[in-house]
Amino acid sequence: MTVTAITAETLPTLVWQALQRAPLDKHHEWRTPVLATVNALGHAQARTVVLRQAARDSGTLSFFTDARSPKCAELRAQPRATLLFWSARLGWQLRAEGTARVMTDGPAVEAAWARVRTSPAAGDYLSARPPGHVLDGDAPATATNHHLAVVEIAVQAMDWLMLDRAGHRRARIEGTQVQWLVP
Repeated sequence: MTVTAITAETLPTLVWQALQRAPLDKHHEWRTPVLATVNALGHAQARTVVLRQAARDSGTLSFFTDARSPKCAELRAQPRATLLFWSARLGWQLRAEGTARVMTDGPAVEAAWARVRTSPAAGDYLSARPPGHVLDGDAPATATNHHLAVVEIAVQAMDWLMLDRAGHRRARIEGTQVQWLVP
């Protein structure tokens, strides 16, 4: 897509279309964004997550994790989060800022577990020990109950940057409002 083909009217739709494709396409570059949080000491923490859902109508982005992971504790204490996406193919960077909600039970978690429980990834949520626990040489013991959590981020604003030889472009997107910025 050319720099000039993107307008303030089309940009939010183009961004959400790319976000909605990412969970469905295992090769989509936006499938694995970087999640940034802040720990109890005030230090920035960043890690890659797998985008599981992008819902434009609710303005939310979701991923799964172990409920005992440090990221869940960080998000419960300070629910502000940023997801950073990069696509070399498009030349697009997107920072999605929002408020996170960690869900450990309810319909969203039940639906997520139904998707995961028969896959190889199910073992990630059935470990008797939390993520980051030191292994003593043996394979980790399996728990009876899963520890899957769904993290949903309600996006308040997005910072979009397009790197292009014809000229870089940058915009802040809040809902359907677009404000062009200096790249």
